[in-house]
Amino acid sequence: MRTLITTLAATTALTGAPALAESLNVVGSWSSLPLHQQYEQPFWTETLPAAADDLEVALTTHDQMGLGTGDVYTLLGQGVYDVGMTVADYAVADAPELEGLDVPLIATDAATAKQMVDAARPMVTDIYHDRFNSHVLAIAPYPPQVVFCNHDISSLADLEGLKVRASGRMTAKFLEALGAEGINVAFSEVPGALQKGVVDCAVTGAGSGYSAGWWEVSTHLMTLPLGGWDPVVTAMNLDKWNSLSPELQETIQTQITTEFEDPAWATAQDALANDVACLTGNGDCPAGDPASMTLVEATPEDTERAKEILVNEVLPEWGERAGAEWVQRWNDSVGEVVGVTIPAS
Repeated sequence: MRTLITTLAATTALTGAPALAESLNVVGSWSSLPLHQQYEQPFWTETLPAAADDLEVALTTHDQMGLGTGDVYTLLGQGVYDVGMTVADYAVADAPELEGLDVPLIATDAATAKQMVDAARPMVTDIYHDRFNSHVLAIAPYPPQVVFCNHDISSLADLEGLKVRASGRMTAKFLEALGAEGINVAFSEVPGALQKGVVDCAVTGAGSGYSAGWWEVSTHLMTLPLGGWDPVVTAMNLDKWNSLSPELQETIQTQITTEFEDPAWATAQDALANDVACLTGNGDCPAGDPASMTLVEATPEDTERAKEILVNEVLPEWGERAGAEWVQRWNDSVGEVVGVTIPAS
């Protein structure tokens, strides 16, 4: 803890700016991935300071600080820093009800994923308030969580018996129901795990996999969104939020909605198409040199089987762990948007 506070203090000191009326220490998501580079970094270092008078922002990321991903929101709630953001699935060990934000296989396009997130937002707000002493500012998407395999596959059935790195707990439960073995491997360790055969396949966003070089150690890409959209939640320590003036609160919320969250969602669908092109060479790759992975598109039978497993096995299992109150809230919000009802246990 002392090391973290020292690091944040040093980051603030490096700005060389005089003390201002308000300052924010911000810990962003993965520094190497497009969401941080294209949206988080410019928003916190340029857009918001320009819009808010007398506000100084010091930005780092959880990987640059060496934080465990599961600790980001816990430390945020303790006030170690003011704003934190990472994938919501990283926090489900402390808040199993949070799994309802990122349900795999239901949303196959960005518009549906956004509707699901909007429906879930009141639930997520309450979860962060009660579990992490934090105020939710934004929920932005990673691209759909697709499957990279260093193994010859042609359909969903071919994952049976394989070792697959899951992107979240609900995805791991789905893989187990499918007959695969869900393996817990940190994002940064996946390339080595694929290369050494520790896992046969791994789930992450197409753009994340391209940026991290997963295409160098895998051969096949299945675009069925087995891992949902991996929403990244941006939250502020609740005590810090309550200490801000109403005017500054309104400025921050307006700016993060219109200049960070909305643009990230607006480009999510096109980003998927571009990322697939970059990974397979099927189309133009705006991010750099294309790879040549084999594209495996889901068949109607794959999609039907996946949703059957989700509705009949995965969601009811989550409902038992989350509890009847959260099942009802999910059914009345996200479930209504997507036409899925979790039966009461």
